[in-house]
Amino acid sequence: MGDKAILTEVLEASNLTDTYSNLTAKALIKQLKTKPDEIGGSVRYAGLEDDTVNISEQSGDNKNATQNPDSFTVDDAVEHLGFGAFQLKLSLLTGLAWMADAMEMMILSILSPALYCEWEITVVQQAMITTCVFSGMMLSSTVWGKVCDRFGRRTGLMLSALLTFSMGALSSLAPNFNTLLLLRGLTGIGIGGVPQSVTLYAEFLPMAQRAKCVVLIESFWAVGAAFEAILALFIMETWGWRWLLIFSSLPLLFFAVSCFWLPESARFLMASGNTELAYATLQRVARDNGKTLPRGKLIEHPNHNPEHRGHISNLFVPELFATTLLLWFIWAINAFCYYGIVLFTTVLLQSTDECHGGEAKNMTITGCHPLDQQDYLSLLYTTLSEFPGLILTAVIIEWFGRKKTMAIEFSVYAIFMFLLYFCLGRNFVTACIFVARAFISGAFQCVYVYTPEVYPTTLRAIGLGASSSMARLGAIITPFIAQVASGHSLYIPITIYGIAALMGLTASLSLPIETKGRQMRETH
Repeated sequence: MGDKAILTEVLEASNLTDTYSNLTAKALIKQLKTKPDEIGGSVRYAGLEDDTVNISEQSGDNKNATQNPDSFTVDDAVEHLGFGAFQLKLSLLTGLAWMADAMEMMILSILSPALYCEWEITVVQQAMITTCVFSGMMLSSTVWGKVCDRFGRRTGLMLSALLTFSMGALSSLAPNFNTLLLLRGLTGIGIGGVPQSVTLYAEFLPMAQRAKCVVLIESFWAVGAAFEAILALFIMETWGWRWLLIFSSLPLLFFAVSCFWLPESARFLMASGNTELAYATLQRVARDNGKTLPRGKLIEHPNHNPEHRGHISNLFVPELFATTLLLWFIWAINAFCYYGIVLFTTVLLQSTDECHGGEAKNMTITGCHPLDQQDYLSLLYTTLSEFPGLILTAVIIEWFGRKKTMAIEFSVYAIFMFLLYFCLGRNFVTACIFVARAFISGAFQCVYVYTPEVYPTTLRAIGLGASSSMARLGAIITPFIAQVASGHSLYIPITIYGIAALMGLTASLSLPIETKGRQMRETH
């Protein structure tokens, strides 16, 4: 670096521009090297030409609270305690919630064909089953975020899990289609709170492991989706869809019971003014991890502002306005494309179009195309694609950053959707779906990493809840593309999903903030 560039940095850092504005760069460098005491004595500069740079600060006037050896914040404690046994236990519990959530979502692609055959419902009514669930999720996601920001992450998660379990189990007793729609809509209201488990989990993770851990916890989603396909393989042809609904709701009951062990977020407790409970929670983390807390007193973050806690309007402050709008769009596109490929897979398996993986099947007078064991195996194979997608995301997210990782995964999804334009056999169609689902799953998990990182603790739960709510908007629309529009032409959903992914790519690159290597903020 030349003398002028170095001089500019020194002047800006030291606020000396006015004092030395009439000196040449060479003269000022010489003066700084020979008379350091004359510039105030608090900062010594050396090596401005060829010497080794040695910058030291003697004054402690500008140190913030996190540098005080007699005190520490929750963020200091989380970083100090690291990743250990506590986080592993928390991974299993929050993972159980994600597994149950995935099972409730995956069942939508299995339930519609069964009801089409049993109750002779129309294609639009099939789409309404999915739409009702996601409408409930959309209406409740922001509410659950506000509940979690006001009353605690654990309280919100326990209530949402109990509601989802009870409504999911009652759905199996539905005597008719309209009753089923109502119960599935109420199930969706409960599911809307499950994503808050990511908020709780992320708030106990040190910065170095946060992205990979949040991505890997999403592997439980893939486990749940695969487990649902396995359940359908063994239950649907023997016991039927009612028993499948009952078995699919049980993991949420287990999670609700486990919430009695689940700790409340120390960040939330501090933001609520419960310093003693926050300290007790951090002590629990320290015991499980075999470490001790930092010395000194637990204090609030210097920028803590309780007035901003839980207000959705604060998502649109100037520094977050563009990020919030782009995030909402990305969440909507992610859900639209992800659930679209899930539902569209069933449509392709039921079709008789041999250019898109369809096969000649026995058809009843009503036009019923029941899924058989081969179809359930194909669903299982495409569901397993989420595991390599998650692993790949975990590997590249710290390399490329959050924004570029999402952009790459949207682009690959678009490419393999457009490949379905060609006349392909069943194996090739399954392979294209496998790759497309792997990458859109990775993009979805990446935005789950990004969202809790970009919002401060005071807005984190409601920020994630509002984003999740917008995702449901995309999911509400997608069954009418995957199931209804495909009845006119299979090329309609192929085109729409490919274009939507390209729009997601553009939005990802347009995000103004990259959260890679960025500490979680306490307030804005």
